[in-house]
Amino acid sequence: MPTPPKIPVPTARAIVDCGVYIDGKRVPGRFAPAKALAEASKADTGYVWVGLHDPDKAQMAEIAEIFGLHPLAVEDAVHGKQRPKLEVYDQTLFFVMRTVSYVAHEIDTVSEIVLTGDIMVFVGPHFAITVRHGDHTGLAAVRHELENEPERLRLGPCAVLHAVADHVVDSYVEVAEAVDQDVDEMEEEVFSTRSRVGIEVIYQLKREVVELRQAVAPLTVPLAMLLNSTNFTLPKEVKRYLRDVADHHTQVTEHINVFDESLSELVSAALAKISVQQNTDMRKISAYVAMAAVPTMIAGIYGMNFEHMPELRSEYGYPIVLFVMVAACTALFISFRRNNWL
Repeated sequence: MPTPPKIPVPTARAIVDCGVYIDGKRVPGRFAPAKALAEASKADTGYVWVGLHDPDKAQMAEIAEIFGLHPLAVEDAVHGKQRPKLEVYDQTLFFVMRTVSYVAHEIDTVSEIVLTGDIMVFVGPHFAITVRHGDHTGLAAVRHELENEPERLRLGPCAVLHAVADHVVDSYVEVAEAVDQDVDEMEEEVFSTRSRVGIEVIYQLKREVVELRQAVAPLTVPLAMLLNSTNFTLPKEVKRYLRDVADHHTQVTEHINVFDESLSELVSAALAKISVQQNTDMRKISAYVAMAAVPTMIAGIYGMNFEHMPELRSEYGYPIVLFVMVAACTALFISFRRNNWL
């Protein structure tokens, strides 16, 4: 039976918000992307900010046709899971960032701690398009904050780029602080007397820190390109804001590297602790085996059933053998206890 053709989902389903901004203020009303671009193009200071969430190929193709986006950038925007990067297509910037989100969890359980997603920003002369993949790191609060600061919106579509980058890096800081608490708690657990943390839990946290670093660290190069490239021009005020974002990003990257080093040391400490515990257990087992070997040996000798064996016909032979067994085991127990084997 042939598969029925897939019905395309209207582009409006992927649009979270579409606003027209002129001279730092949002124009009242609701606009479709094409109408919004036409409205914004009437003024030199006008531009459109379109927010998309998980658009499919057809939806993104419609947006690309309206705003003249390059097919390669559109393909990346549809598929997501891109490394942070900055690309320039004629007068359009394409900026990719990875997003992160912290998942609350119990310190002694193996679970996912860091969720990742993508935010991509297209910036052109009269538009800014944000494409978000993932259910976290929404941009509604960013848009609301910008709309309350008209002086920043007057800087043009690049102001949207800065606001989104600043929001993403701030989320890096928040997640890093949460992971920092996890690392501190795990250190206390590992070095406590009755630790419940297994080696697999430390490895899980280390794996999540590696995932966090892979999402955060590569953004260094695109941010540097934004600040230093001569292929495009950003307003001076936007560059000042972006320098602050780059500074925060450098700090959080260094912080995450410290996590990785601390967890590597924790793994070594946990392995050493396990080795010491195993040695202690082996000493106890060896001590008990030694104590059990004495009566076993004596009982084995008297169980050989030879006719001419000493003490077989003695009235006190049986209690004497029992006494010897108990005395030997007691002497071994005291010796092992003094040497901290038991």
